[in-house]
Amino acid sequence: MTRFLQVSLPLAALMLLASPAAIAKDKDEDASTAPPPAYQSVLDCQKLPDATARLACFDRSVSTMAAASQNKDLVIIDRATIRETKRGLFGISLPKIKLFGGNDDVEVNSIESTISSAYAARDGNSVFVLADGSRWKQTDGRFTYPKPGQAITVKRAALGSFMANVNKQPGVKVIRLPEN
Repeated sequence: MTRFLQVSLPLAALMLLASPAAIAKDKDEDASTAPPPAYQSVLDCQKLPDATARLACFDRSVSTMAAASQNKDLVIIDRATIRETKRGLFGISLPKIKLFGGNDDVEVNSIESTISSAYAARDGNSVFVLADGSRWKQTDGRFTYPKPGQAITVKRAALGSFMANVNKQPGVKVIRLPEN
């Protein structure tokens, strides 16, 4: 068997096995972006040509949507709520889920806050507690000696890391600590 066939046959088999998985992934993505049935029924009412039937359809589907919202089966959020939620989750590693409809235009790349308290960890590095209650630990760099009330900016850095600037001083590498 030639070297070409030794390399090509396993590669072709791998591509054939990967194709159904890729197709299934695309179908899952399409299903997750489809509007919920309670909302879709409201959209479908717009297509009715008769005004009386359209109004009756709107009344019926809006009642269904209101009941779904009241039962927490349907949650409606606006862009400001998405931004605030992503800000609160900044620095926490989460799996890739389309919780917010895949809106990448609301990406949070930095937060600005004040330090509400600071203390030294067992290894001597500083731990900053921000005004929102999130805790960040310095992992390397020079010692910062943070004080309550000082301004802090935490920015997304290279390779999934984060940098913090305390009181506009040069940045130090930090990690977000889990909630207590």
